[in-house]
Amino acid sequence: MANAYYTRYKEQIAQAGINLASGNVKAVLLTSGYSFSAAHQFESDLGANILTDGKSPNLASKTFTGGFFDAADVTFSAVTTAQTATKIAFILDTGTPATSSLLAFFDTGVTGLPFATNGGDITLTFDASGIFGISG
Repeated sequence: MANAYYTRYKEQIAQAGINLASGNVKAVLLTSGYSFSAAHQFESDLGANILTDGKSPNLASKTFTGGFFDAADVTFSAVTTAQTATKIAFILDTGTPATSSLLAFFDTGVTGLPFATNGGDITLTFDASGIFGISG
């Protein structure tokens, strides 16, 4: 599978229905059990494939340059031992999995994937060109 955007996110962009600047954008660490589907819409569609302690704090220092969304690197604190993150999804978190929109999915091009957990922190370092963007 290649990195991809969720269909609902693309529809929301086209309708100006999503605001990454003011929203609570988070990264979610996923197990190998998750299979991407463009039809997935909400965090609840990720099922039991989110690692325990695998949801980041809100991304900070968000920027929007040249069509790319970027933020400060993020640390997942004390991720539970004996898990492996093989994929990452980004969500717009409402506090409720059934309404938290899925944005983007990554299973390649992320330094350090897969991440084996040992109870310590995991820092996700974002590329200098941005996390994800709109190309045209």
